[in-house]
Amino acid sequence: MAKSRASVVSSFTIIKGSLIEETYAAFQSWDLSSSKSDNLQRIKSDNAVASKSRNWLRDVAFVLSRRFDPAGRDRPLVELAKAGCDRQVWKPLLLWHMTRDEFLLRDFLTGWLYDRYTDGTYRIRTDDVLPYLQQLGKRRGVEMSGNWSKSTTERVAAALLRMAVDFGLMRGTLVKEFVSYHLPEESFLYLLHAMAAAEPNARKIVDSRDWRMYLMGAADVERELLRLHQYRRLHYQVAGSLAQLDLPCSSPTDYATGPMMGAAP
Repeated sequence: MAKSRASVVSSFTIIKGSLIEETYAAFQSWDLSSSKSDNLQRIKSDNAVASKSRNWLRDVAFVLSRRFDPAGRDRPLVELAKAGCDRQVWKPLLLWHMTRDEFLLRDFLTGWLYDRYTDGTYRIRTDDVLPYLQQLGKRRGVEMSGNWSKSTTERVAAALLRMAVDFGLMRGTLVKEFVSYHLPEESFLYLLHAMAAAEPNARKIVDSRDWRMYLMGAADVERELLRLHQYRRLHYQVAGSLAQLDLPCSSPTDYATGPMMGAAP
């Protein structure tokens, strides 16, 4: 697996966008018995993502290579696409997987955008995002990939807001507005399994900043856990600062390949 870019701020992959349909198509045709390089070469030669130009196809392959580890961490996402998982369920999982190494998108959603949401901000323009981008290089532990021009910074700001629209968090064109977002139950359960694989502590799962990508705070997560406990989809108990969470499967892979994640009809 390539070296992690979890703290690298890159403009290229953000400007290329969310690539939801392209990623789904690529993963549907992915051969899990072959290497990533072989799969990407075949996708380019067969145009498996139905690209309208060779340059765009090349860029899509580059972004897929940069964002994902289909043989490892991201294998469940590939298996779900191959099984025909409903896109509305799959799309939030794509967001979680791509933000493992896509630092800028994760930081933007869990920090800047979520704060605007909880502050009651309703409309957001590209110019509103610029101060956030301009201070990134001053933050400890953050590595900027190249020096951005004013034009590049503006393109990244616009692209981040478009991605928020693509993933159903906002709507609009020139001016973006928050929408009433609801994370599908199957997606929520998968994310619980994925988070538990990295952090088994139930309280830390509930408090994870990753939920902010879906405009959810800890209280929202806990309400959903209690609801699913009531319907016996999982076991969740809480007493003060202590919490216990028992999930139906032992790993995100088991959950993704099990009967609970039904394929689209």
